[in-house]
Amino acid sequence: MRKQFQYILFTVIALLGVSITFAQEKDTITTDVINVVKPYTPTISDAFKVKTTPTLDDNATTEKKPIDYNILSVPVASTFTPTKGKAATIEREKASPLYDNYATLGFGSYKTLLGEVYVTKEFKRIGSFGAYLSHLQSRNGVDDKYLDDGYATTKFDIDYIKRYRDLTWSLKAGINYQDYNWYGVPDNYNNANIARRIDPNHAFYDVYFGGDVSFDYTYIKSGSLILRRFLDGIDSNEYHLKFTGTADLPIMDEEISTDVRLEYLSGMASHAYASGSSIPEYGNLLLGVSPTYQLRRDNLTLNVGVTLAYMLGMRDTASDFYIFPNVTGSYRIVDDVVIAYGGFKGDLIQNTYRDFANANPYVSPTLTIKPTEKGYDAYLGVLGKVTNTISYNAKVSYMSERDKGLFKNNASYSNQNNLDAYKYGNSFSVVYDDVKTFNFKGELTVDANRNLKMGLRAEYFAYDTNLEEYAWNLPNIKASIFGDYQSDDKWFAGANFFYVGERKDLETVINTGADNTSNVVSLKGYIDLNLNGGYNINERLSAFIKLNNIANQDYERFNHYNVQGFQVLAGATYKFDF
Repeated sequence: MRKQFQYILFTVIALLGVSITFAQEKDTITTDVINVVKPYTPTISDAFKVKTTPTLDDNATTEKKPIDYNILSVPVASTFTPTKGKAATIEREKASPLYDNYATLGFGSYKTLLGEVYVTKEFKRIGSFGAYLSHLQSRNGVDDKYLDDGYATTKFDIDYIKRYRDLTWSLKAGINYQDYNWYGVPDNYNNANIARRIDPNHAFYDVYFGGDVSFDYTYIKSGSLILRRFLDGIDSNEYHLKFTGTADLPIMDEEISTDVRLEYLSGMASHAYASGSSIPEYGNLLLGVSPTYQLRRDNLTLNVGVTLAYMLGMRDTASDFYIFPNVTGSYRIVDDVVIAYGGFKGDLIQNTYRDFANANPYVSPTLTIKPTEKGYDAYLGVLGKVTNTISYNAKVSYMSERDKGLFKNNASYSNQNNLDAYKYGNSFSVVYDDVKTFNFKGELTVDANRNLKMGLRAEYFAYDTNLEEYAWNLPNIKASIFGDYQSDDKWFAGANFFYVGERKDLETVINTGADNTSNVVSLKGYIDLNLNGGYNINERLSAFIKLNNIANQDYERFNHYNVQGFQVLAGATYKFDF
């Protein structure tokens, strides 16, 4: 060990000596001046570009060895307990309570009185009972009329609904009383002497009883039956029994929707208008079936069907069998923006004394009632949305009707002795004619927001009659503009403006011992502007006001039947629960 240490020490001393010897040698570098004749200019050959992916020239290639991985899963006990999340809540406005019942009371100009009450009671969500009572009356409001022009209507309805899992049925009944006056006498009869002879008052009574039933998960979908008796105060009466039902009939793996209709009508007028004529009697039994097959293909919906009807005539009504087309369809051209639709349909319309009296309460109790055969109603239209808030609908149609009912002014008598109250040219009959009607209708609706809705509608009519000179009392133009506003808080308001164009009627005078005289009269078109508004005092009580015929126009709705002028009606509505 000691000798080795000596060798190491000797080697170190020797290396130090060599280093010192070289350090002491004389420097041979001399100082010279270098003259640069030309600056150095590098060339492209002096550099090389490193490739993005260099070529590896190596004979030695290392082969990767396969490695097997084994994971030893060892469960680890954790004492971490996460905190339960808490859903964020949104503050909502308190919803206004909904009440099932209400009562309305209002008073207005021309001694107008309005009253309404509606009550309903729910029975454990499986049934309910409801009742509705309303009364509206107004007295002596038309200028320059000697006869009483007041009217009154009273309506009472009740219904009971029972609900089961797969079945819902209901019973309903009611009575409607309407009181009117034949005050629209011609100018030559409009005086105090004639007024003392005439009692123009007449009334209508409408009593009905019926029921409805609807099924779930069965081929029979629904059914409705109603029995109605309609009569006036002068012994005219009418019975009308109507049943309608809907069923889906399975045929060759397809379902055919089928509507069934059964109607029985029987009635008799109380008088004949012309002396010596027979009193009109009418009646029939109508059976109709309308099967329809629906085809859906992408944007196309097509309903193809037919209506079969058989009428068994009674009394003055003839028996006949009818076949009508029943084809409708629609096609979405551009989603909800442009939808084209059309149809070619026909039907047999069961006219009734009640329908005519509701359309014109100044008809005489001498009407002859017969059905209207609507041979076809061909129409094409387009509807859709311009924006999310603006929608439109345009439709053109051409309709052919046989025995269409038209209101026509009854004749007056030059001999005024012992005349009935409706024989002074102040009542209307129904005449029947074959009429073809061309109609164009346009609609535009704006839902500005949930509080404001506006719209307008315009219709043009052109009539072609067969026997009659004109389509009596039918306008050639009808237009309306409406708007409704409901504030978020208390206020609500609405407006309605409508226009009805010119109509034609015929005045006839039966002269004693001479020829009768007739004269076509033109009823001028009229406009009517109505406004309404109200304020919700609290959740239960609200006040309202209605302004009708603001333009104060004394227009004629029917010949010689002027309407009341500017009208005001104000009242309150109270909502409640039992």
